[in-house]
Amino acid sequence: MRGRLYGVGVGPGDPELITVKAAKLIQRADVVAYHSGTARRSIARSIVADLISEDATEELLIYPVTTGDAEHPLGYYGMIADFYDESAERLAKHLEAGRTVVVLAEGDPLFYSSYMYLHDRLAGRYRCEIVPGVTSMTAAAAAAGTPLARHEDVLTVLPGTLPVPELARRLADTDAAVIMKLGRTFQGVRDALRQAGRLESARYVERATTGGEHTWPVSEVDPRSVPYFSMIIVPGEDRRQDSAGRYTAQARPEPVEGPQLFVVGLGPGATEWLTPEVSAALAEVDHVVGYGRYVDRVPPRPGLQRHASGNTVELDRARFALDLALSGERVAVVSGGDAGIFGMASAVFEAAADDRYGSIRITVLPGVTAAQAVAARSGAPLGGDYAVVSLSDRLKPWPVIEERLRAVAAADLVLAIYNPASRSRRDQIGAAQRILLEHRDPGTPVVVGRDIGRAGESLATTTLADLDPVTIDMGCLLIVGSSQTHVAPDGRVWTSRSHP
Repeated sequence: MRGRLYGVGVGPGDPELITVKAAKLIQRADVVAYHSGTARRSIARSIVADLISEDATEELLIYPVTTGDAEHPLGYYGMIADFYDESAERLAKHLEAGRTVVVLAEGDPLFYSSYMYLHDRLAGRYRCEIVPGVTSMTAAAAAAGTPLARHEDVLTVLPGTLPVPELARRLADTDAAVIMKLGRTFQGVRDALRQAGRLESARYVERATTGGEHTWPVSEVDPRSVPYFSMIIVPGEDRRQDSAGRYTAQARPEPVEGPQLFVVGLGPGATEWLTPEVSAALAEVDHVVGYGRYVDRVPPRPGLQRHASGNTVELDRARFALDLALSGERVAVVSGGDAGIFGMASAVFEAAADDRYGSIRITVLPGVTAAQAVAARSGAPLGGDYAVVSLSDRLKPWPVIEERLRAVAAADLVLAIYNPASRSRRDQIGAAQRILLEHRDPGTPVVVGRDIGRAGESLATTTLADLDPVTIDMGCLLIVGSSQTHVAPDGRVWTSRSHP
């Protein structure tokens, strides 16, 4: 007869927090298994040391590595997967022999526990039972004396190993949070708390329920002293019952007089290109509305609601923002670059033509547009007269675009081309190249900027004849020179302000 596998939670550290059921199973087990790092010290075993029978077989499962690089074709995760495979087979031999196997897990077996990976490999082959345990999360909240969540609050459990921007976003979008897996990640976690505006209320708890338990405000903790077995508690807002029996959150600043709506440009991507005026507006509003990739660039903070939508619903997005403003909310509509250049400003004014929005004061705040960013990176190609054209035919027919390209080419204007191509629009840039070559010298300089202001940006200079349309995508902006555009010996491109 085959044996039975038990995943047993032994709690956060205090032996008195072991459940009665867990204690009985440990005392009766034929085999007690537990994990440890390379130092061979098992915290789980130390918690239950007095319960393990002298007749029990102990299986110490030693991780080959804990962090960092691993000498394995698939790296760290490949080595760890092999370790779990080998550990599962060690325990399977006991189970085949009819023995009862208890695998110890700190906290709870199914909450960030090593037991889970053995469960994945063995539960389908043998009878298995999970015995839940007190989690370190609830122990830390008790140690801090901090209620975590009330009423309909959302509690989010986050690993400190997340990238700082993602961690900050999730902290700002939840009511309460617990952050685990600290250690060397602590400094980044603290930065995320600061960005999200949650640092002041966050509490640090170290080795909860043990003799080494400590708790401090996160802002007072030395990052060099943080062990892995620590966590941060970010409680929800303290809601007090008012005289009418309703629950209200902490007071928020009163909205400005009269409905108003900001329409702002976030620049091409680099934070240093965000203007102080736009930063100040974003710090005051309660709602940010825009295309998802631009909304994600607005730093999260308490009280800020971010409303993201797709890239083809400008008017719906504008009406949504106007309705928020009409209800008294403080709202900013965001665009990449400058909101008035192929951005949301025109859509907002079009939607605001409806009489019901007549009382809303619309304020457009400028931003650095992509043409300026590419021009600055390449030199001064926009030094003379220039035109700006979008090749997207989503909002205007292609024949209109062709007509405008011919007019710009015949007028010998430098041309900045936005939206040159996309996954569904692959032919327009080639057609534009052919039209321009009808009027321009084949050697006319062309600057191609890709993702300027973002990670991985690139800049290249070619000629109108040598431009390869296959290499152009939506991340590109092109500047096509005029007869007065030159390429300096160092590769810089510039256009003379004077014309012969």
